[in-house]
Amino acid sequence: MNSAFNIQDWKKYDEPAEVLKALSHPVRLCIVRGLLRKKKCNVSYMQECLDLPQSTVSQHLQKLRSAGIVMTERSGLEVNYIIADERIEQLIAVFFGEEE
Repeated sequence: MNSAFNIQDWKKYDEPAEVLKALSHPVRLCIVRGLLRKKKCNVSYMQECLDLPQSTVSQHLQKLRSAGIVMTERSGLEVNYIIADERIEQLIAVFFGEEE
């Protein structure tokens, strides 16, 4: 039987599901969208813009890091976050109806 729902290899759904789960919070979506616009940013700047405690921003960033969406880039003593997965830009454009 030729089915549109092929469950032969569940593993191929794991990574996309983790990415979508990580993006499923408004603050994390805002962080990702902001990083796409700004290209790189440190936690202090994000914390000011979001008007949230630094610990809260850091927790959200950790979830995004764990999913491979963002990564850190060190410049001297400063640690900046950048988008780690280029597919994220396409996802955000689709979510918000934006042109790439």
